[in-house]
Order: sequence, then structure tokens, then C-alpha cells
Amino acid sequence: MKLLIDFFPILLFFGAYKLQGIYVATAVLMAATVLQMGLIYAIERRLQTIHRITLALILIFGALTLFLQDERFIKWKPTVLYAAMALALAVALWLLRKNFLKLLLGSQLSLPDGVWMRLNVAWIIYCAFMAALNGYVAVWYSTEDWVNFKLWGYAFPLIFIVGQGVYVARHLKTDEASSP
Repeated sequence: MKLLIDFFPILLFFGAYKLQGIYVATAVLMAATVLQMGLIYAIERRLQTIHRITLALILIFGALTLFLQDERFIKWKPTVLYAAMALALAVALWLLRKNFLKLLLGSQLSLPDGVWMRLNVAWIIYCAFMAALNGYVAVWYSTEDWVNFKLWGYAFPLIFIVGQGVYVARHLKTDEASSP
């Protein structure tokens, strides 16, 4: 169910783009994301910071796209989001000396500090890579190609998250190790 909630805005965006073009697809994405956040809030009784930022960026960039009739705004939204995430994680880690991932997930995962550090750096690199990749596709390819990249480009986060899960699983402290 959670996977469906996570991916239905992009699937609706893709379908609307194929049927009606980028401007209708942008409006559909905006509406679907509002609905998505409403569902998340109904289930979890709160929205995480990343959810609020994503919603705000989609509504702002989507409104600019529709108001100005300029598709570049919606195409740059992922680049801005990923770059902001990479920058926030990097500033928190290297300037503020705070591991944001550990602060968010430390109560749910018991991992050594070195693993938290590597995960945080991996997220910084991943977000910077995704920002650069989306920016490249947005500038050098057609809108049709960018929309296809948005749909099939979801392989990148899936591969990253699965790889991260495999890496984390090796380092989790198990209850079996503490039992006699």
C-alpha cells in the first residue's frame, strides 16, 4: 500500500502527459501530490519534513509552470529538491557536525557511528548525482525524453535503497547476538 501511495503521483503524471501534454500532467501531479500527502497524513498523523518540502516544491514549481506556460519549471523541481537535500545533509554533517540520518532514524536502527557516517555521505553523493542527472536531462533532452526519464529513472532510487538496505542489514545489531 505504501509503495502505491509513494508512486501514484508520478504514474498519474506520466499517464496525463501521454494523453494531454505537460501542462495537464503538471496540474494532475499537483493534485495527486496533495492527495498523496493527505493520505500520508491520515495514516501517520503527521508529514515528515521531506514530505512538506516536496509538496511545497511541486506546488510552487507546478504553479509557475502553469501560470507562465513554461515547462522548464516543473522539469527543474527534482534538481532543486535533490540539490537542497544534498546541501542540507552536507552542511549538517560537515559544518554543524550532526548526522541528520542518525538523528532521524537512530531510534529505529542501531548502527555503529561509522556506518551512519557512510550512509550520510552516500545520501549526499546520491542526491548530488540525481540533481546533476535530472538537470542534464532537463537541459539537453526533450520534454518527452525527460518525462520518460522521470518514469524509468525511478530505477535509480530503488537500486539505491535496496543497496542501502543490504549494506545496513550487514551492520544491524541482532537480538540473537545478545541472547545466551
